[in-house]
Order: sequence, then structure tokens, then C-alpha cells
Amino acid sequence: MRRDGLTQHTSARPLLEIRGLDLDFGTPRGRIHALRNVSLDVPVAQVVGIVGESGSGKSTLAYTVMGLLSENADIAAGSILFEGRDLLKMAAPARRNLLGDRLSMIFQDPMTALNPVRTIENQMIDIQHHEQRGWGEKRARAIEMLHRVGIPDPQSRIDAYPHQFSGGMRQRICIAMALLVRPALLIADEPTTALDATLEVQIIHLLKDLQKEIGCSILFVSHHLGAVAELCDRVVVMYAGEVVEHGAVRDIFHNPCHPYTRALLECDPGRIRQTTRTLPTISGEVPSLLGHKKGCIFSARCPQAFDRCVHEIPIEHPTGLEQTARCHLLDEERLVSV
Repeated sequence: MRRDGLTQHTSARPLLEIRGLDLDFGTPRGRIHALRNVSLDVPVAQVVGIVGESGSGKSTLAYTVMGLLSENADIAAGSILFEGRDLLKMAAPARRNLLGDRLSMIFQDPMTALNPVRTIENQMIDIQHHEQRGWGEKRARAIEMLHRVGIPDPQSRIDAYPHQFSGGMRQRICIAMALLVRPALLIADEPTTALDATLEVQIIHLLKDLQKEIGCSILFVSHHLGAVAELCDRVVVMYAGEVVEHGAVRDIFHNPCHPYTRALLECDPGRIRQTTRTLPTISGEVPSLLGHKKGCIFSARCPQAFDRCVHEIPIEHPTGLEQTARCHLLDEERLVSV
């Protein structure tokens, strides 16, 4: 077990290591503590899912790794090690050189991710700016990747503009562009949100096949637990800017140890066995991230909260070989067993 509470998934060093990350946003009402003491690993050639309600900090974390933050963002503490180098300490030009090369991203909305006034060909050739290849070879690679992601007749469709494609086809183009450079790490920020259920399944299977083919790691941000269970090797559960539980996907889905993880899984429509007109929900709302918080961030909504939860911030407790959770109940259970 590591001193920081994270378990080592393999003997090799993780491709991405985030440690003690704190991120604030300055606003007229005060500082919003969007990420607090976030730590996680993305092992080589594995898929790590990040789940949680809206406002949990999932997309904020993804954009922080990519360095795509607004001017009012302030990284107050922590490190982001990618291939052993701290991205937060790199000079801006060096970090930019990683984007579209070693680091790539699929954005949430395929309707706005592509430039509407440029052809798909121009955009896919531009994304290969790191490659020392001629225009013809870059175009051929782009056509091959469009074919790989299921775009029909890519030789002629590559000359089209984004508005000439459906939403599902645009998302496939975004995936093709992100993987065209064969990145070491692909960050996918809810890539299936704008798609219907049938297209979502197709995109998940496509990502799974391409990930195995290329051998890259994926940080997969999603609110869809079924997609995470299908695609991911490991799961990180976030709530209100904090990591409350993480572990292997099988362990998290079969033995959730944090009350929030259990509540989240209970709200998954895919787990409902009986016909009902009312979907289960987690009572209460995600708390405001303004100012400093005492105790467990989930205590106000937790049915098992007790006095300690209100006053003391929980630490990580190992709950399995590769699973940990931040909950005082786990500490109480440990003390009772001793």
C-alpha cells in the first residue's frame, strides 16, 4: 500500500498520476473549491472511468489535465504527472506540444467540437501537424481512420463540412481525429451524452475496439454507469470535487463501500428489476463549493451520517486489494473488528 492511500495496480508506473490536486475558481462571490485533494492513477493501456452527478468535478478534472482552463482558475496544490513529467511545472510551449500528440481529447458535444466553416479533410490534416508526412499521406491516413470508425464512403465524405453529417457521424469523426495521432492518453469527456441509446452502444464498442488496437490509455468521463461498466477497467467515484471511492470496475459495481457510491448505483435505471413510474433519486442537492467545508462533503445527504461525519474529514480506507473509500463508517467498522 502506498503512503498516500492509493494502491498500485501494476508493477509498472502509471501513465498518469494525479496527486493531491486542488483547483479553485475565483468569482465575485468568493473562491469556488472545484477540486479538493484529488488523487488517481491511469495505468498504461487501461481505461479508467470517472463517475458522479453533475457538478462533481468530472469534466473540470479532465480539462485540468489537458490544461484547458479559464483565466479565473487557480491550481492551489498538487501535481499531474504524465509519463513521469509534471504537467503543471512544464513551460507552456512544451505542454502545448503534447496536445494532439501524446495527449488527445474527445469533447462532450460533437455539434460544437468541429469547426463549421472548414472541411473535415482540412481539420483532420491539421490535427496531424506533429507528423513529418506529406499532404497526400496525411489525407490517406485520415480517410483510413474515417473508414475505421464507420464513416461510409470516406473518400468523398472527407470533403464535406460538419453540418452535412448527423450527430452520431460527427462524434465518430471526433473520435477519428482524437485517435489519428495515436495518443498515449485519450481523455473522453462524456462522448455519448448527445447521442441516443443505440448510437451510444455503438460508440462505446468502437472506443473499446480502437483502444485495444492502439494500446492507449483512456480517462473516460461519464454519468452513464452502464457505459462505464462496459468500457472501463477501473472506476473513480467523484462527489462535489472529491474522490470518495476508487477501485477495479468489478469491485466497485459488486461491492460499493461508500454510501454515495451505493446511492449512485441504486439510481441506475439498468439495475431496476421491477416496473415503476418513479425513478430512484438521491435526496438533497450537491452542496455549494464556495468557502471551506467541515467534515464529510456527503454528510448532509447521507442516511448513515453521525456526529463525526459533520466535524471531521474522512481519510481513505482500503476496502479490498485495489479498492479504497473515504468514509468514517469504514473506520468505525475497523475499530469494532479490532
